[in-house]
Amino acid sequence: MDELSRAADELRPVSFELDYVMHPEGSVLVSMGNTRVLCNASVEDRLPRWLYVKPKRHGWVTAEYAMLPRSTHERTARETLTPKGRSQEITRLIGRSLRGAVDLDLLGERQIIVDCDVIQADGGPRTASITGGYVALALAVKRLEKRGKIKPGVLKFPVAAVSVGLLNGKAVLDLNYAQDLAVDVDLNVVMTGEGQYVEIQGTAEGLPFNRHALNAMLLLAEHGITQLIAMQRAALADAV
Repeated sequence: MDELSRAADELRPVSFELDYVMHPEGSVLVSMGNTRVLCNASVEDRLPRWLYVKPKRHGWVTAEYAMLPRSTHERTARETLTPKGRSQEITRLIGRSLRGAVDLDLLGERQIIVDCDVIQADGGPRTASITGGYVALALAVKRLEKRGKIKPGVLKFPVAAVSVGLLNGKAVLDLNYAQDLAVDVDLNVVMTGEGQYVEIQGTAEGLPFNRHALNAMLLLAEHGITQLIAMQRAALADAV
């Protein structure tokens, strides 16, 4: 698709390559336009230490996020010791979003870690990480069910995310890098398959915005996420 001819309410091309890596319980390479994120879900039959002191134990889903050194226009140093503040903030966002899709009580005393590594960034790496991260998580859960480790029902509903922006007073869906630099407002929206919001992150990069503009962006985000969730379901339909 030519980015110059893409309509304001049109997603960039989206694909999910399942089992991209052979070892994880769930693996997917998600592509949204030129943004590509490798999402790997690993199942551990133990909980984080802090959960063992809780009176009632339950499962846990968490995430880690990183951008590879040459995923952007110029090489950035690898975050080897302490992740940067931005990476930590996105890590927490992905974890919160994916936990919203899971019944932690039914998951049992185990943890699923979803690693999201940005291979190539051209706008929306955090939203692509959530959308692809759910597919990797769902693969891992489906395989636990097949092995009889957990009962059906751990996955409550799918979760996906997309970016929207306000460009010259008009709402635009699924921003690439050039659009992200140009918009007056940048909004990241996470929603469930039932149409409920998990998180909304919005900032006026240029001019402030009013409720009318916010409503237009949220409607456009819902339009895009509805499509993304249909694509997730299609990708997972025959997965084992």
